[in-house]
Amino acid sequence: MNEEEIKTVIFGILQRIAPESDPTTLGPDENIRKALDIDSFDALNFFIRIDEALGVTVPESDYGKLNTLSEMLGYFSSRTG
Repeated sequence: MNEEEIKTVIFGILQRIAPESDPTTLGPDENIRKALDIDSFDALNFFIRIDEALGVTVPESDYGKLNTLSEMLGYFSSRTG
C-alpha cells in the first residue's frame, strides 16, 4: 500500500471519529489529536480501526510516536505490504 492510499484510510477513519472536522486540512507535522480535539478513547478507536483497515497492530508503546500525519505515514507504510 502506498502513502496516498494510507492517507486516504487515515482520513476516512478520522472523519468517522471526528465527523465535524476536515482531516484533509491537516498539515503534515500538525498534531492530529490536538488539531481535531481527539480524546484518549477516540485515539484508541482510531488505532483499532487502523488495525482493521490496514492490518497493522500498533502496540500501546508506539501510540506516542504517532502524533502527526507524516509520523503515521512513515510508520504504517513501513508495516504494510
